Amino acid sequence: MVLPNPLYITNYGMAYVGDSLLLLDQLEDNSIDLVLTSPPFALQRQKTYGNVDQEEYVDWLVEFCKKVHRVLAPTGSFVIDLGGAYQSKRPVRSLYNYRILIKLCDDLDFRLAEEFFWFNPAKLPSPIEWVNKRKIRVKDAVNTVWWLSKTDHPKANASNVLVPYSQRMKKLQENPDKYYQPKDRPSGHDISKNFAADNGGAIPSNLLEIPNTESNSSYLQLCKSVSIPPHPARFPQKLPRFFINFLTNPGDKILDIFAGSNTTGFVAEELERNWLAFEQDLSYLATSAFRFIDKHQSQTDLLHLYHKLLSQEEPIYIINSKQLTLKF
Repeated sequence: MVLPNPLYITNYGMAYVGDSLLLLDQLEDNSIDLVLTSPPFALQRQKTYGNVDQEEYVDWLVEFCKKVHRVLAPTGSFVIDLGGAYQSKRPVRSLYNYRILIKLCDDLDFRLAEEFFWFNPAKLPSPIEWVNKRKIRVKDAVNTVWWLSKTDHPKANASNVLVPYSQRMKKLQENPDKYYQPKDRPSGHDISKNFAADNGGAIPSNLLEIPNTESNSSYLQLCKSVSIPPHPARFPQKLPRFFINFLTNPGDKILDIFAGSNTTGFVAEELERNWLAFEQDLSYLATSAFRFIDKHQSQTDLLHLYHKLLSQEEPIYIINSKQLTLKF
């Protein structure tokens, strides 16, 4: 099993152009600690980044997931972000994301470790017909994110993703005798005096509030400076950061099979995880290299890098690139 030459190489990762169905076949069994991806959604309207019709979508995506199951380590995790959709010309929701979940668990023997919901408060109201014009539906601002595994006990550590305590909890910790008395709750839970202990933060919920408001990132600035369109459907860095911290350790291997602008790889790089990115569109993957270089690069060097990547003559090494200026 040998992967083709990568398009570019960084300190921790490699980005490959190609069909993930073929590239996955080149990976060893049980070799990936986390597969984290956001595939093109099953939307009614065709997008520039490519998406499959709702009628075909479930079977299309399951073919990738079969191969993900093979390469995933026994303690590894498969995290898949799926946006919701409406049925064609009807104010009725599609069930495609739930059909995928059930099929992966029933047919491929994945376990649903936990369901997550990504709430994007910055999401624009849609679909226009039902939300804006007729006002018979409300804004769809939540994506389903399935955390799947091959066993009942995948690697995970919620201590790595603690969130700040609420102001009420902080008051309780300052003076537990004033605000709290240990006793059994109506639910049957026995809440002890240790409830007020400071553990460095609170366990997060499975509702992840992350606004997708990237507008001035280095990646976008560099794309704009050389008039190259960025990937139109990027997810925010905080989403992969949460799952990478939660489900992996430094040195683990992470794979995104629909890499797009390679947000997953960039976050993995920052967190010192090894990563692989698979993306079929050469132009999108070429511009994703901008994530790893100094934002003060000249337009000449950026265009040179971009066209050199498009030529695919040989892998481009982007090592310690935030500190060093690229020269060709």
